[in-house]
Amino acid sequence: MNNLVQLARIVTSRGLTRLPLLKPEDAGNTKENQLMQALVELPDATQSTLVQRIYGSNTPATVEAYYQLRSRLQVKLLNHLYFLDFSDARHLVGRRAELAILSSMHQATILIEEGAFALAEYLLTRGLRQARQDDFTYYGLLAARHLRHLYVLQRKDAKYRRVVQELAWWRQRHQAESEAEDLYAEFRMAAGGAIAAQRRLLPQLPEYVERLEALHQQAGGSFGTFFFLYRAKLYVQQVRGNFEEIIRLTTEAACLAASGGLNARRFDQRYNHFMMAHGYLGARRAGEGLALARQHLLDFHPSSNGWFSYQENHLLLALHTGALDQARQVYEEVTRNGAYAGQRVSDRQRWELYRAYLDVLVLPPTRLLRQPVAQWALALPDFNRDKRGYHVAVLIIQLLYFLHRRNLDEVALRLERLRKYRQLHLQGVETLRSRLFLKLLALLHEEDFNPRTCVERSASLVKELTGAPVPGEAFAEMEVVPYEHLWQLTLETLRKGPRLTARAS
Repeated sequence: MNNLVQLARIVTSRGLTRLPLLKPEDAGNTKENQLMQALVELPDATQSTLVQRIYGSNTPATVEAYYQLRSRLQVKLLNHLYFLDFSDARHLVGRRAELAILSSMHQATILIEEGAFALAEYLLTRGLRQARQDDFTYYGLLAARHLRHLYVLQRKDAKYRRVVQELAWWRQRHQAESEAEDLYAEFRMAAGGAIAAQRRLLPQLPEYVERLEALHQQAGGSFGTFFFLYRAKLYVQQVRGNFEEIIRLTTEAACLAASGGLNARRFDQRYNHFMMAHGYLGARRAGEGLALARQHLLDFHPSSNGWFSYQENHLLLALHTGALDQARQVYEEVTRNGAYAGQRVSDRQRWELYRAYLDVLVLPPTRLLRQPVAQWALALPDFNRDKRGYHVAVLIIQLLYFLHRRNLDEVALRLERLRKYRQLHLQGVETLRSRLFLKLLALLHEEDFNPRTCVERSASLVKELTGAPVPGEAFAEMEVVPYEHLWQLTLETLRKGPRLTARAS
């Protein structure tokens, strides 16, 4: 009862007269709620649009009022971050435990300053227990430090001695995790650079992994060091193109988490699902990956960025197995999602590229020709040898589009761009698949767009393409649809419609 009395006294004496929060019962009756609704409904609205909507006119006075309103709203929305609901299992499971510990730390800090030592000790002890249970080393260290401070203030010698011993244990573990975090950050910075830098990094990758392994052992197998070690291992297999190993690692981690070998309250199964799907895609086992994709999707919240990222793998798995109806369904689910408009421009452009492939793959030629010409079909991408990306994928779908339209000039332009790209940027072993496919496309012009002779000339290249290994992710051009399927689609497009010839009659 004394604890409750102290809390009542603290809140009564120091509580704000007006809480800086939005009131749900006010709905759209206040300017702050009106602005919040407008931001949700019109995420791309300009300032001018918002001022006009809220104040009815755009004048210097209303613009100034809008600035003040926006500032007040931001403060209140930030305050609401303390009261978000993370109970949905589709959110990161460790987030709930982490926020609970943070809340205990925040409350205990205030209570210590207010002299409510007994309640502060209870909250810190609970936070420490939670940190140990869920393997949050940093928060365990923080809670132990606060408890030590509390016992110094109260001159509680026995409790002080016990928490000092525990603090030493947390510090030792935290040191190993901090070093692992520093190493992983350095590793990821180097890995995320230009392709030339990534090539230089390849010989050093085993050293990074070995050092992270040693730190994991030094930290007693903590989840913090496991996190960095696991992601580093997956990245190494990605750049090497060893997708079978990615499948093995992700499957092993999922089994460990299910059996208690990993802290299930910290293990992000959503990331594991994403990497597993990526492994099946790269290993050319798209059928198996697609069978898991819809099942694993249930673990993602539709409003999360992870859901959109996972759906990309889902759609690509469907495209690689020829499940075009399922691929179209995934695309429609994504673009109907209310959070789609808030995705980055580059992300939305990729989805538009996928839509373009779906249109060319699914729509009959007569309907395809009636489709409005999107910007991607007109603009040529800029090439940069130090950036992986979708250059080839964009040019290929443009080429197929203009083949359907029998627009020889546009087809020839893209064939020339692909030829130059192949000569300049596709010389390494890891670019073999893209290089072979662009050689196939070069046959179109060499054989004057004759499908029969293209088939005859392409046999050996197709055989070589089928046997070519999938390259590491860092150096590969994106295959939205496997090149083998695209070549068959190209030949089919040549067979349909009027004869296309580059030679003068």
